[in-house]
This record gives sequence, C-alpha cells and structure tokens, in this order.
Amino acid sequence: MKARDVHQVWAVGAPDIQACACIQPLTDGNGHWLTSLFVDPSVRNQGLAGRMLSQMRLAASGSIWLFCRPELADLYHHHGYQITGNLPESLASKLQRYRREKDLIALVNLG
Repeated sequence: MKARDVHQVWAVGAPDIQACACIQPLTDGNGHWLTSLFVDPSVRNQGLAGRMLSQMRLAASGSIWLFCRPELADLYHHHGYQITGNLPESLASKLQRYRREKDLIALVNLG
C-alpha cells in the first residue's frame, strides 16, 4: 500500500501491522475513495476489516466508494455498502481502466 499526503491511513497491530486501510478524498468533494484494505491472512476472520470499515465510516464525511472483486461484496454489504453503477466521473474512469485487467465491482456507502 502506497499512501500520499491526501490519504487517511488506518493500521491495526503491534509490533507488526495486521491490517491496514487507506482512503482519499475525491477531488470534487463528493466523499472518499477506499483505495485499499488489507488484512494479514494469519488474522483474517477475526473482525479486523469490519472494525476498520466502521472507524472509517465514523471519521469520513460523505459517501465512501470502493472497487473490489465480486466475491468480497458480502463483507462490504455487511457494513452498509451497496453495489452501484452511478460513480463520480473521476472514479468511473478509474474503474473502466482497472476492469481491463481485473473483474471488479463498485460499491458505495452513502453514510
């Protein structure tokens, strides 16, 4: 995961990071984009991703958008995300480009 100045980063675990996530504000001010969420395979299914999603939802104003593989949709649905085809233009063009190499869906949590 590569974070820039505009990103907000969450991390869990000490001394080793077990999970991390990163969101960035959209340039049009229409919410945030969850650019990455990672949980170490050795600690998956312990609720870390869900806790991070909940904390991000509390901290971020507006909608939170993300792209994921279809098999991960249930995790996000459980935390208030819905599949969407109505994306801000900046994300629609990214999704179109990313779909050239991966099977991805777009989800949004409207807050």
